[in-house]
Amino acid sequence: MVPALAIYMLVHACSTLKNTPLRGSLHGLWLAAAGALFCVLAVRTQQGRVAIGALPFMLTGGVWCYWGRRAALRCAFPFFFLWLSIPLPGFQQATVGMQLLATQAAHWGAGLCGVQTIMEGTNITSASGQWDTYSIAGGCSGMRSLMALIMVSIAWGYLADKLALWKRITLGLSAIPLSIVANAFRVSSIFVCAEYINPAFASKTWHDWSGLLFFFPASLVCLMLLHGLLAGEIPFLKRRRTVVRRVNTPAGKEDAV
Repeated sequence: MVPALAIYMLVHACSTLKNTPLRGSLHGLWLAAAGALFCVLAVRTQQGRVAIGALPFMLTGGVWCYWGRRAALRCAFPFFFLWLSIPLPGFQQATVGMQLLATQAAHWGAGLCGVQTIMEGTNITSASGQWDTYSIAGGCSGMRSLMALIMVSIAWGYLADKLALWKRITLGLSAIPLSIVANAFRVSSIFVCAEYINPAFASKTWHDWSGLLFFFPASLVCLMLLHGLLAGEIPFLKRRRTVVRRVNTPAGKEDAV
């Protein structure tokens, strides 16, 4: 989805340059040279992700050379958006921290629903013995979902060009708390299903489908509500406007309404 969203944002950026005079400049060669330096560094360090990281510099520098600085600034964000497709170093180490956070949140969330659990590391056991021990594995940490939601929220914030800059940044960064909270609810719901419905259904069917049926819809709805809140489009938060107008009466006098 990263290249597809980048292309869509690039088309959106180019549509704003229709009436803008474009004039190329050789200053873009500095960015292209920085990209070439990244490629040399990738060869020396044998790190493919560094070479991929050079692509936005080369593309932005090329646009600067052909169409000028203003066009390069417009197209820079879609180009650098491609960085989200690069595997991050330390990804597995961060996943361990997310596992512990998800385990604690699920233990607390299940308790709020009346499900008593025993937590040992990343393992959670039913205090009543109704279901076996569940382990919060790396896939349940929410790290992959967090990266996907960050991609969506950053694109959303960029395309919401009618908002102020700080509001767009808020939209982009909101993926972090939203993902953590939504994943906590998702994992907690597994233990609630195991306690009140069926352990086999909870550990297999609901575990496999809760991400698509619960996590992403809930996160996207929260993003939509946050956008509406920042834009002032939520009905009960709108301010009532007082309209004052002058009406000519038959006697020729003006009354305020």
